[in-house]
Amino acid sequence: MNMTQKLTILFDLDGTLVDTAPDLMDAHNHVMKKFGFQQSKLEDIKRLAGRGAWIMMQRSFREKITDEKIKKEMIKEFIDYYSKNIDRGSKPVKGVIDFLKWAKSNNIAMSVCTNKQERLAVDLLKKIKLANYFDYIAGSDTFEFNKPDPRHLTDVVEITGGNLSKTIMVGDSEVDSISASNAKIPFVLVEDGYTEKKINEIPHDIVIKDFSNFETIIKKYL
Repeated sequence: MNMTQKLTILFDLDGTLVDTAPDLMDAHNHVMKKFGFQQSKLEDIKRLAGRGAWIMMQRSFREKITDEKIKKEMIKEFIDYYSKNIDRGSKPVKGVIDFLKWAKSNNIAMSVCTNKQERLAVDLLKKIKLANYFDYIAGSDTFEFNKPDPRHLTDVVEITGGNLSKTIMVGDSEVDSISASNAKIPFVLVEDGYTEKKINEIPHDIVIKDFSNFETIIKKYL
C-alpha cells in the first residue's frame, strides 16, 4: 500500500450527514393528503426514510396499491413537492460542518453515496452549502446499481482516484452496513439514524452519536 495515499471517506446522506426527515415528512404527508391516505409522524418517516419514497408511502396504506398508474402519480407528486421544498427544515447533523472543514484541510477525500436521486442529493447539498466539500456525489440513479451493491461504493473510490484499503464508509442504516461489508471496508454507524433496526442489529466497526470530535477517530486511520 502506498503510504502517501490519502484517506477516502464515503458518506450516506439522509440521517447521516443531514437530518432530512422534516422535509421528507412534509412531502410524504402532502401526497398522502392529496390522494386521501393517512399521514405519518416524524418517527415513522425516520424509520423508513432510508428505503425510498414508495416504501415510506406503502406503510401508510391500509391495503396495498397495485395500480401502477396511481403509484407513478404518487411518486411523481412526492418528487415534485420534495424537490421544491428540499431544504426548508433539513439541517446538517451536529458536528458535520466542523468535521468536513477539518477533513478538507487534512487532504481527506470525501464523497457521498446515497440512494436518493442524484439531482436531489446534489441540489440539497448545494442549498445547505455542503456540496463543495465532496469530490463526488453518487445517487440512486448515477450508476446501473445502488447500495447495498458494493459497486456503488467501489466505483466512487475508483472514479476519485482513491484506494479501497484506505477507505471508510459512514452511514446510519443496515443498507450502509451491508454495502461497506460487501465492499470490505470499515463501517462507522451513526446512532439514531433512519432505520427500524437497533444499533446491535447493524454490524459496525465504530459507532458515533454525531460528528462532534469525529476527527479523533479518523486520525487513527490517517
